[in-house]
Amino acid sequence: MRTGNASAYGELYQRHVAAARALARHLVKGDAEVEDVVAESFTKILDLVGRGGGPESGFRPYLLTVVRRTVYDRSRVESRQVTTGEIEEFDPGVPFVDPALTGLEKSLVAKAFLSLPERWRAVLWHTEVEDAKPAEVAPLLGLSANGVAALAYRAREGLRQAYLQMHLAATPQQACRPVLGKMGAHVRGGLARRESRQVEDHLGDCLECRSVFLELSDVNRGLRVIVGPLIVGPAFGGYCAGLLKGGGAAGGANLLKAFGWIRRAPKHQQAAMAGGTAAAVAAAAILMLVSGEEPVKHRPPAVQAMPSAIPQPPPPVAEPPPRPEPPPAEPTPAPPPPASPARKPGAARLRATIDPLGALVRSHPGIVAVRLRNEGRGPSKNVVALVDLPPGVTLVPAARRGMAAAPAGGMVGPVPAMADPVGTVDGWSCRPYGEGARCARGPLGAGRATAVFLRVLVAAHAPQGVRPAVRIESGDQQLSVRAVSGVREVGAPARFATDGKVVVRAIGNSLLTCPPDRAGCTRALKREGDRRDNDLWSMRHRDEDDDDSTKASSGARLELPEGGQVVWAGLYWSAGVGKGGPIKFRPPGRKDYVNVVPAQVLVRELPSGAGYQAFADVTSMVSDAARKRGMWWAADMPTREGVSQHAGWSLVVIATDPAQPYSQAVILDTATVVGGAQDRLSLPLGGLHATAASARAELVTWEGDADLSGDRVSLGDGALTPGAGDRDRDNVFDGSSNGADGLTFGVDVDTLEAPLGNDPVLKLATKKDVVLFGVAAVAVPARS
Repeated sequence: MRTGNASAYGELYQRHVAAARALARHLVKGDAEVEDVVAESFTKILDLVGRGGGPESGFRPYLLTVVRRTVYDRSRVESRQVTTGEIEEFDPGVPFVDPALTGLEKSLVAKAFLSLPERWRAVLWHTEVEDAKPAEVAPLLGLSANGVAALAYRAREGLRQAYLQMHLAATPQQACRPVLGKMGAHVRGGLARRESRQVEDHLGDCLECRSVFLELSDVNRGLRVIVGPLIVGPAFGGYCAGLLKGGGAAGGANLLKAFGWIRRAPKHQQAAMAGGTAAAVAAAAILMLVSGEEPVKHRPPAVQAMPSAIPQPPPPVAEPPPRPEPPPAEPTPAPPPPASPARKPGAARLRATIDPLGALVRSHPGIVAVRLRNEGRGPSKNVVALVDLPPGVTLVPAARRGMAAAPAGGMVGPVPAMADPVGTVDGWSCRPYGEGARCARGPLGAGRATAVFLRVLVAAHAPQGVRPAVRIESGDQQLSVRAVSGVREVGAPARFATDGKVVVRAIGNSLLTCPPDRAGCTRALKREGDRRDNDLWSMRHRDEDDDDSTKASSGARLELPEGGQVVWAGLYWSAGVGKGGPIKFRPPGRKDYVNVVPAQVLVRELPSGAGYQAFADVTSMVSDAARKRGMWWAADMPTREGVSQHAGWSLVVIATDPAQPYSQAVILDTATVVGGAQDRLSLPLGGLHATAASARAELVTWEGDADLSGDRVSLGDGALTPGAGDRDRDNVFDGSSNGADGLTFGVDVDTLEAPLGNDPVLKLATKKDVVLFGVAAVAVPARS
């Protein structure tokens, strides 16, 4: 699945969904809520794995911890114990201690288990905690039944040795150390009779070592008592009752018998055996959203938001009915059939498009947009859209919960996304169908438009050039269109897409500066002189906030439209360090920083060494604070001082604007080095339709040098002039950032405007400089 095989994740889903539901039923009420939690949990893991994280081989324990964390996060948000923005503070790699079972994470058995290789933890979980037979576990681990038995034996021995080593490190009594060193062999019966008698004599007098012997002699009970609640939490008993082979009664009896083992342990250890911990994953859980019906000319449609997370595969569904043959491939989109002469006055006339947003890139997620408008004078009949996806491009259905636009007024708020596998949003219903999707809705009014955004996953083997298509059926009207572009080897897939009265904005600043006590630094910061280049200074941390605890900080101002609301917000940061990490972020009106953990880190080789770009979705946090005016601050990300070093951050936002026309917007992010041997970069802007009005692009670029000219950017026919800095179209990346004053060494956040061509492509070129291009946020008024 890590290589981009979407069907592999579907198989993982089939294998483990029953366990996820068994746990969720003991944590939430109602089948709908159970399915929501399960869907969101699978979504989080798929999203994390797509970014290089997540489990390597122990899928089941990881899934169960994510289920617990998902329920915990949802309950905190719904009870208003935490704002949605604070969810970004949770680090997926930090243990989550259940408040009801505090203490278990301190147990030596728990620590020993967590120290084992993930594959050993997986086999112990299935064979000892869940009490599954080797033949049942074999397909989960890709082994034969004998192979599982052998692996479980090695894992149990590994657990014993790890436990002994930790007990030795924690045992101050010198008389116990020789005995503990022989305990493993004694449990296996591998000691000579004389040594075995010495160990037994010691055990008769030492309660501490006797408890160790009991634990080592029956590791499966220790695993159920300690590791079971460690992963599953207080619901472990109910989970076992429904999942263990012995059924409810046997499972409960086994669990009670196992818990009797605690009472044989010393008093001071019993308390440490009463708690549980789990790993956390925080990510959005929406995959497919559809925009509502809105007038094309007279009234702007509601915003259609597409979250950035990659959702889970569908649960089992009935065999779909035979689908119609896919539309034939055309070199260009086929126009809708002309109106029939017999068409009645006031009849509907539908026009449709289908486009990948950004690009469909192998081994990456993507978004496919289907847009439909009624250019006739009367309402249409019921509408059905049959979407045909290229081979290797897989639809990933949505969970029920999510964030989308309210049906009118441009107000963004929570509404149901899509039932799983069939559901409705704003009149549309979509479900997986054959090799694509079937979406349906009621009549589309005259002069109205609507859109469907489908989240997809592109496999590594997907054939290049094959394009998605859609067949629209509405009464006696039928039309088929195929996208202009298809699967690509390289490119920038969309992270987020939206239609509506929307605009894009981006701000940023640097976290390194020239030494303020050196001659020429003051002039450089004012964009004067000939030393406006981080290659000419030993860069130092800049610390401009009012917080004494930070060592590097900078701020920027964000101006949002009057009456607008945030639809999506992404935080990006970059530095000349080979490994990224968290950043501190502080919205206006907040006293303390929030620690934001990156959801994605991309490392690239620059002339000065390895550098990274990190990303985190901060939509909830920014939405909560967007109405407050003031500075947005970032601080203390992984940086390095010295010559040629850069470090900075950028906040990229899509927001509603009641004063703007109906528009299309897309976020593309790709950490790509431009310069040297590769002095040009072309990023197709698929899904954005050319109009006479200018498009607005917010570009985030790292490591640009103001003293090195030759940087050019174009959206259409000619080079564009940036809206800040030196405003030189031959030196776009000149250390200028929206929302910040003065020179921002190595950080560029630029605004450019130009009409899009018929085949819109964002092009960058450099002659002398080498830059790390990060983000393009593009918005364009749509055709009316």
